[in-house]
Amino acid sequence: LVLTKPIGVGALFAADMMGQAKGRWIANAMEAMCRSNAAAAQVFLTHGATACTDVTGFGLAGHLAEMLAASGAAAELELRAIPLLDGAAEVTLAGHRSSLYPQNVRIERVIQGAPLDGPVYPLLFDPQTAGGLLAAVPPQALDGTLTALERAGCAPAVIGRATPAKGGKAQIRLQS
Repeated sequence: LVLTKPIGVGALFAADMMGQAKGRWIANAMEAMCRSNAAAAQVFLTHGATACTDVTGFGLAGHLAEMLAASGAAAELELRAIPLLDGAAEVTLAGHRSSLYPQNVRIERVIQGAPLDGPVYPLLFDPQTAGGLLAAVPPQALDGTLTALERAGCAPAVIGRATPAKGGKAQIRLQS
């Protein structure tokens, strides 16, 4: 599973509305939001991605859950591999959440091994505005895909892998 942009937009802007975000954090988030996904989409298309979704209002967990349900697969996510926007960890630890967070956190029912401490777990449910793409890439195509994404100006992160669903249910298993 490859993610093309860091997450944390919702939490950062919630903190900003309270005067609790640094200007450089918001400027960095705006820069990420303005980066088009067109080049990344083309790379995934030409390198054989088997599934792809944007990461927007439902957050990373919500969009991943939809992708898994459509494919009948499960996933393992490496929390420490998920890229965060500058300041996202700080504002999340300070308790800032987007207004959509309570609705998005309902997806918790399909998550196993959920470590509740630290900033990354809540950011799985953070809605993104103009977020990146999340794609399932076959292992044999991973190196070429990552190289092509970097050449296209993306900063891709391998955040996990698709696995067979147990008991026919799509699940997201977290690893720290």
